Amino acid sequence: MDINQGRANGIKILTRALVHLSKFDYRIAKLDGGSLRNAIPREAEAIIFLKDSDVKDIEKIIKDVEKTLANEFKASDSGVKINLSKIDQTFSKVFTRKFSDKVVNTLLALPHGIIMISRDIPDLVETSTNLASIKTDNDKVMIGTSQRSSVESAKKYIAQSVRSIFSLAGADIEKTDGYPGWKPNMDSNILKISKDVFKNLFKKEPKIKAIHAGLECGILEGKNPGLDMISFGPTIMGAHSPDERVNIETVEKFYSLLKGILKELAEQRVN
Repeated sequence: MDINQGRANGIKILTRALVHLSKFDYRIAKLDGGSLRNAIPREAEAIIFLKDSDVKDIEKIIKDVEKTLANEFKASDSGVKINLSKIDQTFSKVFTRKFSDKVVNTLLALPHGIIMISRDIPDLVETSTNLASIKTDNDKVMIGTSQRSSVESAKKYIAQSVRSIFSLAGADIEKTDGYPGWKPNMDSNILKISKDVFKNLFKKEPKIKAIHAGLECGILEGKNPGLDMISFGPTIMGAHSPDERVNIETVEKFYSLLKGILKELAEQRVN
């Protein structure tokens, strides 16, 4: 939901740091970042093997990269940090330099963020892609991405674009089921009922918004095309993040609104 906020992606930040190490003889042992496909990863880490003689030069480079990226994201995501530290951990094997470079270049090429703004609704994100996760397992690197769009054809297009990058890298690709697009219907009957009930209950105009998020409504519409639907609920902040929380005061208002809508629907059916 917050992909329009311009926040930093931890995996992209890590990638941009690793790119600057290309002139050094290093190897990747482990990569870890993100967990959920619908959340922008806040953190990511790499365990790498370096020559002792290169450590000081690399520390300086990492500091410079951190300064550059902190300035780049200062308006949208202040506090970007890149830490380089020595760890006491042994690994029986590491990835080859050729494979390490291929992983870094793939991560660098993968798009992340807004792809298209809606042509119908001002300032609404229509299509986006999220570089969501990266994990290592023995001799494998697993990268997870997620594509969203209110227009199904646009979602398929960006998914194909991401798939082509993985294909060029020689990766095995696995597709999972996602949320179908759900285009807003501002002439919806249930929307009109909800607006009227809201005004009667709270004596003010509701704010009707389309949001860029995966919703169950898209799945339901796929099963029953033309189904008249809206999505509403209590106020949630920091969705799909460790800071996710709900405004308790709005839960009671939401429940009152739900009861009012159901009552109006029942009366319309009787009449």
